Amino acid sequence: MAKAATKAPAQSLARRHKSISYSKWGYIFLAPFFIVYGVFSLYPLLSTFYNSFFECYRSGLKQIGPNFVGLQNYLTLFSGGDLLVYAKNTLILWIMGFVPQIIVSLLLAAWFTDLRLKLRCTPFFKTVIYLPNLIMAASFAMLFFALFSDLGPVNRILIDMGLMDAANPYKWLGNTLGTRSLVALMNFLMWYGNTTILLMAAVLGIDPGLYEAAEIDGASSTQQFFKITIPLIKPILIYVVITSMIGGIQMFDVPQILTNGVGTPDRTSMTLVMFLNKHLYSKNYGLGGALSVILFAIAAILSIFVFKFNTREDK
Repeated sequence: MAKAATKAPAQSLARRHKSISYSKWGYIFLAPFFIVYGVFSLYPLLSTFYNSFFECYRSGLKQIGPNFVGLQNYLTLFSGGDLLVYAKNTLILWIMGFVPQIIVSLLLAAWFTDLRLKLRCTPFFKTVIYLPNLIMAASFAMLFFALFSDLGPVNRILIDMGLMDAANPYKWLGNTLGTRSLVALMNFLMWYGNTTILLMAAVLGIDPGLYEAAEIDGASSTQQFFKITIPLIKPILIYVVITSMIGGIQMFDVPQILTNGVGTPDRTSMTLVMFLNKHLYSKNYGLGGALSVILFAIAAILSIFVFKFNTREDK
């Protein structure tokens, strides 16, 4: 009887311990993220979508709206033709900056992770190539604005070298190719270091035995790069492409400051977010909300397309 009495409390205590659920602590620790996301991201997103169906702007001192207009704001954006022009400008500027960025980043990642080269001071070089990413885009744009002005240091050097006439300096910000090239160059310099670090982390995660086996089989460095490195870092490549593409769609600060917000020359460097900023500055919140929804849809569609294209099964 004594043994049975002693055993019963022990079993009761074990059942009580088993019945304790610790899952609630997981929800408690996750709650701050969902609260912050809901207040600062989800609610503004839903509010923007809601406001895109209303007419709301100022005419002098008079406030017009908000008046429900349905899809009229979307029709207004597409009917003028400006939206497609600015979308084309944004795409061109992104491609001009991203293509050299991904090429240089892949080469640097392969170079820094190749143990056969026995490179010295690699931490120093990694820090140096990442430093431009820490500089504010506004500061970068102001620097390039001063360097490439009509009487700036770059033109002065070209004149002293005899490559340019002093009476007719090259107007970098006065023609389409020059302005777009400067915007693309700045985006390249600001982000190639970040891309290089991500790709290096991906390459370092590859089993070195694969390269040793390929080398024994007689594969060249080029074959190893395209047959082993590229396929195995595809998830990181997809991440880089998608994040860069979203960043390209949101391109604003560099061309805004470099062209004083007008997208010179002849609006050829005006991006979609610069166009959105004009509506928000004029307090035309209905058109601004509609344009924001369109940008969200474009980013979502392109991201899904890139993800599906790069994750399809190989034959």
